[in-house]
Amino acid sequence: MTSAWVSGQSDSGSYTELLPGAARFGVLVNPHNPFITESFVTELQTAASAIGRQIEVVTASTNADIDRAFVTLVKQRADALVISPDALFVARRVQLITLAVRHTLPALYHRRELAEAGGLMSYGSDLSDQYRQTGVYVGRVLRGEKPAEMPVQLPTRFEFVINLQTANTIGLDIPPTLLARADEVIE
Repeated sequence: MTSAWVSGQSDSGSYTELLPGAARFGVLVNPHNPFITESFVTELQTAASAIGRQIEVVTASTNADIDRAFVTLVKQRADALVISPDALFVARRVQLITLAVRHTLPALYHRRELAEAGGLMSYGSDLSDQYRQTGVYVGRVLRGEKPAEMPVQLPTRFEFVINLQTANTIGLDIPPTLLARADEVIE
C-alpha cells in the first residue's frame, strides 16, 4: 500500500507527483517490531528501485531515538519521509509532526489521525470500516461459525488526507490534481 503510494501507482496520488524532484526518501521504522519493519522496508526498497529513487532507513524506539533519526535525515538531505505503520509512532505523533514541520520534511503517515493532528498527509486503511468488519466477524462467530474456517479479511477502504495548513507552514504547494483525489483536505 505505502510502496504503491511512494512509487506513484496508487489511486490516491504519490510523492512523485507532490515532489517530482525527490530522490531520497527517509523511512522511519521501529526496530523492535520486525514483522512490520522487514516487510515494510522490503516493499519500499522495491518501489523506490523501480522508479530510480533511494531510501534511507532510520530506526527509532524512544523519544531520543526519534530526535536522532531526524538529525540523521536532515544530514542525509532526505527529500521526504515515510513513517512506518507502528503503534509507537502513533503514540509519539506530536513529536514526529513537530520535528517534520520544524525541518520542513514532507511526511506521509499511515493513519488519518496523524494528518488531523498536523501531519502533512496520511494514506491508510479506514479504521471505522475495519471496526465494522470486526463486528461482522464477531457476529458470525456468535452465530456458530468457526473462526479457523473464516477467511482472513484485508482492508478494502483506504483514506487519503491532506493537511493544507501544514503544507502552507512548510512552504509546499499541493498540486490541484492531488487535492482533487484526497478523501479529505484539512484547511
